[in-house]
Amino acid sequence: MNPVSRSVIPLTLTLAAIASIAACTTGTAGPNGTPGAAPAAGAAEIPGMPDPSAEPAPGLTAAKLFDLGPMVTDTNGFTLYRYDKDTVNPPRSNCTGTCARTWIPAKAGGDLVVTGIDRTLVGTVARDDGTDQVTLAGWPLYRYAKDAMPGNTDGQGADDAWFPVKPDGTKVLLTADNWQADDLGI
Repeated sequence: MNPVSRSVIPLTLTLAAIASIAACTTGTAGPNGTPGAAPAAGAAEIPGMPDPSAEPAPGLTAAKLFDLGPMVTDTNGFTLYRYDKDTVNPPRSNCTGTCARTWIPAKAGGDLVVTGIDRTLVGTVARDDGTDQVTLAGWPLYRYAKDAMPGNTDGQGADDAWFPVKPDGTKVLLTADNWQADDLGI
């Protein structure tokens, strides 16, 4: 075998691998597996990752997120928060207008899925815009628009009023293990 043919084989394999990777990462599949458009800016681009802008099915799940301990997520795994300026008795949301675009109310729906949480603590409150919002122990619940991925808790402590909510309706104040940052589990 001559020296040229031995160097051509690795080069050919490398180019094939690059072409294969590029084919897998350019855009999304359209109908019937045909190539589609590239994902929109801000859209979820990790396969299998829920789109943060998509509205989840109504539901609450008890989860252990990162170093914050047990807390509540929506059905897509996004952290749910409570707002200290809301009222519990009677339940009332005081986050409207611009606030409700940043702190998205957790909408109630027909068959609210509740996992790992005492169902008697779960309720709803009518918002000023006519929609129903999920409550936990009387606290209206929200998702933070800047939490880009399930398990993010970027809203913790915002304005000294926003906190992830625990399965009993109390708020998460401090982290349990500052060093641990990759433990998403039930």
